[in-house]
Amino acid sequence: MIRKIAGIAAASVLAGGTLGGPALAQNEQFIPHLVYRTGAYAPNGIPFANGVADYYRLVNARDGGINGVTISYEECDTGYATDRGVECYERLKKKGPTGAAYFLPLSTGITFALTEKAPIDKIPIISMGYGRSESRDGAVFQWNFPLLGTYWTAADIIIQHIAKTEGGFDKLKGKKIALVYHDSPYGKEPIALLQKRAQMHGFETLLLPVTHPGVEQKATWLQIRQNRPDYVLLWGWGVMNSTAIKEAVAVAYPRGKMYGVWWSGAEPDVRPAEGGATGYHAVTLQHTAGQFKVHEDLKKYVYDKGNGNAKWEETDEILYIRGMINAMLGVESIRTAQAKFGKKPLTGEQVRWGIENLDLSAARIKDLGFEGVLKPIKVSCADHEGARTGRIQTWDGKNWKITSDWYVADDNVIAPMVKDAATKYAAEKKIAPGCLTN
Repeated sequence: MIRKIAGIAAASVLAGGTLGGPALAQNEQFIPHLVYRTGAYAPNGIPFANGVADYYRLVNARDGGINGVTISYEECDTGYATDRGVECYERLKKKGPTGAAYFLPLSTGITFALTEKAPIDKIPIISMGYGRSESRDGAVFQWNFPLLGTYWTAADIIIQHIAKTEGGFDKLKGKKIALVYHDSPYGKEPIALLQKRAQMHGFETLLLPVTHPGVEQKATWLQIRQNRPDYVLLWGWGVMNSTAIKEAVAVAYPRGKMYGVWWSGAEPDVRPAEGGATGYHAVTLQHTAGQFKVHEDLKKYVYDKGNGNAKWEETDEILYIRGMINAMLGVESIRTAQAKFGKKPLTGEQVRWGIENLDLSAARIKDLGFEGVLKPIKVSCADHEGARTGRIQTWDGKNWKITSDWYVADDNVIAPMVKDAATKYAAEKKIAPGCLTN
């Protein structure tokens, strides 16, 4: 059962489900998802939402749900607006026989807003690849799970790669690295890491905020033309990314010197610039584009039956695959929790335990059909991120190609930053740090 509702507008229908229909069955696990199929960020939000929805459909059709518990899934369109995200959260948090299993905000701003609500409502937040970088500290941020990577991880991997390209960290001294960023909590996240690395290695940072939604950047790129930084990091989303690449072309800034975060490294970010994006790089959230083993089951159980959300040829694209990974991690967290609490619909509090004890080995990832997509991930109270690895991919004009070996973010740099920021947050919010047990 899959439902879709709008953040403020009237209800709509998705795959036969409607608002106001029969109450959810007692053997259904309710999973909400905050999406944006409308608004300025829809070109990036739609494929991600499709990947999430289709993976839940796959689990229901192929497996009969999670150990016999059917997934009931409902979307609420936020338009990437924080206030609408909070409204969606309040509307959906108590639905289902046991309430929401977890929330996928798909917005750092919304994640910030829900961080204080989640402990009260006892509903975990999965912010895979986004959210507060310090929220990997599970003793303070007990309900936040920035799985697979934070923005400090992303920025650190990019700087490591640039240093390797230059011949070592010592070669960064005197360099100038610009950050073109979405002027929001999301865009500001990497600044602390970049400033730390700049202090360590003697490079200069140039911070260039871009106002939502990012279609007007001429003044920004005029500054880049005048200052001529050695590298430009792009921390954008939606139309801001393709606009930045077009403006780089206009001022003749080499795309080979540009590195995007993983939310600035998908097909909608480069295709509008056509050949102008060739040579542009982005850090990966482990995975890139392509067809994987999971696609065989996806086609057999979902698309061959006419139940897919996307066009089949779109299912190998980066944001769609990222949506599937998000849903898979959520499903496996529920499965982990069922081993402790029983094969039944679980509460958010029980699912939180499952996320915190998630341990996906290479063998299990292969069984799930994600071999070649992900490396093992192990979550704990001390580490709500679970993995901090990535690679660099480069757009060749038609496709994304992996162009580096694996990198691991340097915890000698990041861990003290996490501790300091989490300690400060705990003091401000009067939180007594500690590991939760169920």
